[in-house]
Amino acid sequence: MTTKHQGACLCGDVRFELEGDFQSFYLCYCQWCQKDTGSAHAANLFAAAAVLTWVSGRDRVRTYRHASTRHARSFCQNCGSAVPTVAGEPGLVVVPAGCLDGAVPIAPTARLFVSRRPEWCQQLEAVRGFDALPE
Repeated sequence: MTTKHQGACLCGDVRFELEGDFQSFYLCYCQWCQKDTGSAHAANLFAAAAVLTWVSGRDRVRTYRHASTRHARSFCQNCGSAVPTVAGEPGLVVVPAGCLDGAVPIAPTARLFVSRRPEWCQQLEAVRGFDALPE
């Protein structure tokens, strides 16, 4: 039984459906993922032999491919949110975990390039947490 996943960008202009299962879920700390997320890492799901259908907003999706690397990022040109990217390999779709409308169906498989983690994110368990914005 093939699984279907739905998702969207932040503004909702770009909506998609992915038919297929995720084989892996990587948290990547490489320099390119830090730059394109503006954070410590990217959180991407990988689906081989998946079918990606743009439900709406396909004309608003732009893809940046970093020269001389396999790094690519697709995003909504309106709000800048990351959306799925069809990778260089046929049928391989990379889905940013945060753009799914539902729960992420698998646990992270691995953390990549951990030696490149920013210093500020190495002891996060000790940082105070809130369930909402602090008062």
